[in-house]
Amino acid sequence: MTDETPTPQSPTPGNASPDDGATAATPDVAPGPEAAARHKDADLPHTPDDKGSEETVRRKKRDLPLVAVVTGTGKGKSTSSFGMLQRSWARGYRCGVFQFVKGGKWKVGERKAAEALSASGAGGTIEWEIQGKGWTWIQKDMTESEDIAKAGWDEVKRRIAEERYEFLLLDEITYPISWGWIDVEDVIATLAARPGFQHVVLTGRNAHERLIETADLVSEVVNVKHPMAAGIRAQQGIDW
Repeated sequence: MTDETPTPQSPTPGNASPDDGATAATPDVAPGPEAAARHKDADLPHTPDDKGSEETVRRKKRDLPLVAVVTGTGKGKSTSSFGMLQRSWARGYRCGVFQFVKGGKWKVGERKAAEALSASGAGGTIEWEIQGKGWTWIQKDMTESEDIAKAGWDEVKRRIAEERYEFLLLDEITYPISWGWIDVEDVIATLAARPGFQHVVLTGRNAHERLIETADLVSEVVNVKHPMAAGIRAQQGIDW
């Protein structure tokens, strides 16, 4: 007598159960005809009636301000966060980006795209602050990286307090936190006390465990394969 393992059925609308659907939790199950009926009254953002930023009330009752952390050793942390930035811009949100590591010499494609989007008037606004010899609002030349990072964080706190943005991306802020330049407890307290409706996304490797505990959403990007291992250098259009 031999044990036989049944051959799994291919996911097709015909064999999906009424409780199944094509969701992130069950990506291998195709939705059956029951799925449309089950979700017809759901308040989903992708229904034909959704007007996005043209709606009088841009946010729906279900929307809550979130803290998100995107960390890990793989490529794509900032990239995915810039995707959320574009979604927020498309919804008419006031958006801000603070880059804590890349200097002023970095001509990142995301910034060029953000400037074009913000100037188009077709969505919200995007303000972009980047390190170099100092932040744009500081007149004196600050040469010490630690001082620059601390000054950047102080400005972030001011803008959070005044509710300047509805979506705020703190790109690669985990590094100055890891180096002890920015107090993680100050970051947590600031995020917990932020007024109004403000999504805040923090990116970078080795996110502090306190950030992970505090965040509503945490994603880890894992390095499965990277072209640098084959000697292929970073290149425009893919890396910046």
